[in-house]
Amino acid sequence: MGNCCDGGGGTAIGGADFPPVDGLNDAVDYFLTSNGHHGLFSQIELSLSASNLPDRDVLSKSDPMVVIYGKGRDGVLKELGRTEVVLNSLNPKWIRKHTVAYHFEVVQTLLFRVYDVDSQWHNLDVKMLKLDDQEFLGEATCTLSEIVTKTYKSLTLDLVHEDESNGSNHPRNFGTLTVHAEESVISKTRTELIFRCSDLESKDLFSKSDPFLVISKAVESGNRIPICKTEVLQNDLNPTWKPVCLNVQQVGSKDTPLIIECFDFNSNGKHNLIGTVQESLAGLEKLHSVGQGKHLFVPTAVGHNHHEKICKSQLFVDKFCVKVEHTFLDYLSHGCQLNFMVAIDFTASNGNPRLPDSLHYIDPSGRPNAYQRAILDVGEVLQFYDSDKRFPAWGFGARPIDGPVSHCFNLNGSSNYCEVEGIPGIMTSYTNALFNVSLAGPTLFGHVISTAAQIAAQALANHQQKYFVLLIITDGVITDLQETKDALVMASDLPLSILIVGVGGADFKEMEILDADKYDKLESSTGRVASRDIVQFVPFRDVHSGEASVVQSLLAELPTQFLTYMRTRDIHPNT
Repeated sequence: MGNCCDGGGGTAIGGADFPPVDGLNDAVDYFLTSNGHHGLFSQIELSLSASNLPDRDVLSKSDPMVVIYGKGRDGVLKELGRTEVVLNSLNPKWIRKHTVAYHFEVVQTLLFRVYDVDSQWHNLDVKMLKLDDQEFLGEATCTLSEIVTKTYKSLTLDLVHEDESNGSNHPRNFGTLTVHAEESVISKTRTELIFRCSDLESKDLFSKSDPFLVISKAVESGNRIPICKTEVLQNDLNPTWKPVCLNVQQVGSKDTPLIIECFDFNSNGKHNLIGTVQESLAGLEKLHSVGQGKHLFVPTAVGHNHHEKICKSQLFVDKFCVKVEHTFLDYLSHGCQLNFMVAIDFTASNGNPRLPDSLHYIDPSGRPNAYQRAILDVGEVLQFYDSDKRFPAWGFGARPIDGPVSHCFNLNGSSNYCEVEGIPGIMTSYTNALFNVSLAGPTLFGHVISTAAQIAAQALANHQQKYFVLLIITDGVITDLQETKDALVMASDLPLSILIVGVGGADFKEMEILDADKYDKLESSTGRVASRDIVQFVPFRDVHSGEASVVQSLLAELPTQFLTYMRTRDIHPNT
């Protein structure tokens, strides 16, 4: 998505302090991503049909209606919508579609309940119907990701009856429900813009301003949600920035007010506001078509009155181009696989696994430790995108029985193959490994990253449309920083992303260097720069109850990394 970042929530960026980090553009990126403005979502329209429903009416066929629920992690149901009632049909095709927002980083469980609506209620709006007064025909459940990854985005589910779902050896046939998902065109539409400013005010004493733009969306609460930014241009009072891209769904509509703020970059993070323009996409399109600029203004306050000081500076739109492009879901529904891999830190700094204060301690009560939690949380999201659910799993930093310290050993104990069966296979292999290796050290990432990269490179050589996601869980600071950088720079050209979870109380400052959201792009020992950012790092302790989960923080940027790889290499979905 270029310099775009999707997401919602947050406050205005104007006047805020940016954390002082290395690199002009990465400082701005850090502000946006640290406030959660990076998740990619799509609007999905669900269409429903059923076959062979049970007939509950004596003199006619059933009159079915479907109620759609979202099911939270706590099991609580939230009604999302209802279809219309189809009269006298055991094979209904409902016309009313239901729109849901698809979020890659969240497991979105859906529940569909089918009812036969009694004829005495046919004149009521379906929203007014009391479900206790209708006859329950059956229900089906699935995740939204199961639907959107199917060929043609259609999934057929068997309907079950709550009274008989756990019992009979000869379960009755309650029919089937087919769910079809269609990604809305607005999710595929993006607008590419080139902005230019003239006669900017110089905010620096001994040089010209270093300007960049931040584009925000105004919401009803009065807050501003940052959705896009340009790069920083040094010493330039008449800057023309590289193209930026806005997804229409980020903005809301072409008439939604946008606030475009021009800042002068300061290395201490306290960027000076040069001026502001408020305009909608429709307005920006008009500016482009007539070739006119719009004057920046600076908000000023005199007493209780607020005024706008009009500046000499103007904002121009040199390019306004609307495109319809392949989306993340287009690739998935046409057979592209996301392959999950995991590497676990077995260094001695984790502590003796047999003692309760160890990060590897297996609690007899069944409560997962931090390693198990990370595997479960990431795995439960990614497993739906891998058809065979056979996951490569490694350990590093331990001494297998009667062997030297290994920095990449197969978690299943095999010397021939590294794959395990599903998330339960990873969990079992991890537990077994704790009793079959001796924790050692040091902490080296280079070996496991290179091994994962070899698998990705082989799939690429075989012309397989696969994208690989390596989860590394560690408790300590790596001691092969430059070797890890070299491996990551090489891997940046491959269909691979790397998620790193830091557990325990170590200082993970060096780990954050690997995440280009916060620092400059990685450079290898030979001077080669990574072609793209493929690393996301999150300390486990930074996420507390009630906040966004580690999984959401880690996975939110994956679709954008995926699309960056596919688009820059002109790779299209399988036909």
